[in-house]
Amino acid sequence: MPVKILTEGFLLSIKSFFKQDFALIFTEVLKWLAISGLVGATVGSASALFLVSLNWATEYRESHRSIIAMLPLAGLMIGLAYHYWGKSVVKGNNLLIEELQRPKNVIPLVMAPLIFVGTVITHLFGGSAGREGTAVQIGGAFADQFTKVFKLKPRDRKILLISGISAGFASVFGTPLAGAIFGLEVFVVGTLMYQAILPSFVTAIIADYVCKTWGVGHTHYRIGGVPDLDAINLLLALAAGIMFGLAARTFSGLNHYLSAIFSKIKYPPLRPVVGGILLVGIIYFSGTTRYIGLGIPVISQSFIEQQAYYAFLIKLFLTALTLSAGFKGGEVTPLFFIGATLGSFLSVYMPLPVGLLAGMGFVAVFSGAANTPLACIFMGIELFGIAPGIYIALACVTAYLFSGHTGIYRSQSIGTPKHLLFRRYRV
Repeated sequence: MPVKILTEGFLLSIKSFFKQDFALIFTEVLKWLAISGLVGATVGSASALFLVSLNWATEYRESHRSIIAMLPLAGLMIGLAYHYWGKSVVKGNNLLIEELQRPKNVIPLVMAPLIFVGTVITHLFGGSAGREGTAVQIGGAFADQFTKVFKLKPRDRKILLISGISAGFASVFGTPLAGAIFGLEVFVVGTLMYQAILPSFVTAIIADYVCKTWGVGHTHYRIGGVPDLDAINLLLALAAGIMFGLAARTFSGLNHYLSAIFSKIKYPPLRPVVGGILLVGIIYFSGTTRYIGLGIPVISQSFIEQQAYYAFLIKLFLTALTLSAGFKGGEVTPLFFIGATLGSFLSVYMPLPVGLLAGMGFVAVFSGAANTPLACIFMGIELFGIAPGIYIALACVTAYLFSGHTGIYRSQSIGTPKHLLFRRYRV
């Protein structure tokens, strides 16, 4: 008798599912698969073109270093472009986050070409910036155009924006899982938007695949040996995570502080001119270009040999100065530089392999600055493999906690505080 009742109950539930839910779910999945394919292909292709352009700009600058003297003029060009054509999109990533939280208007398409060209110019003439912000803005701007094409409702538009952000992040770094999680995690601290989980993952995977199909590769890093996790190594990983969190907090704070200083220059196009003059002076007197641009050669070097204590500090300051003055690009690759060089230096005092500490710092400083620990854990595993996964997770979570609620994205709101002591804090 009980078996009969259970069987009948099971059959009724299956019948109810196919009668009421299956058609709805199936239709919804098909809709988002189609949209994800379009967005992923578009953003992946744009990222491929962007990465190729960025590589060209870097190679040209390094073979014609005298061009760095024109950085103030390049800053004026960027400033004027945004002053006359880009006032509606000057907030960049923060505008995307604001639209996710409180949807109002479709992101102007002009965001994509402006940030694309602005970032290439910044790197060509010697600014210290990254590429994530550019890819995310291109992804968000292109994706949001489909809102009008498909006449999507506000709730669907949120999913579309998240998918575009995920696609941009995934394709520019070659990390589809981290890209998908980043899009779900970045707009509200401590919260994931699970309604967008399928489109986010599918779009990120397609964008990454399309970008690689165009023949564009990504830098590979190798950690090397990973020691067993014992009590001492656990404490060392936690201590390193604290240092990475404080570095993230310092970067975010300095970025906001310098932005406030430059905002006192009332005519916005002059801000990158002043910043450019300062940068040219610093680069000239330092006698090296290792701290400008993306800094990938130094990042790679950090995995095999110890870096000087001042390397991460110089990059931290130059990047904060570049971005706060109004030059364009992202913060993430410079954060990789800051974390990798800091981790490499910490190997002087911590009995952990230099490659492991560099890898931990690579993702942990980003985790603390962007308030995206899950995305950074996935990124670490995608880039370095599963072997150092526990160390990476410990560093990312600890850095996230010790970075406070002041991140690189001012528009982030707090869904769940990092600690009950922080329950009244806002970003």
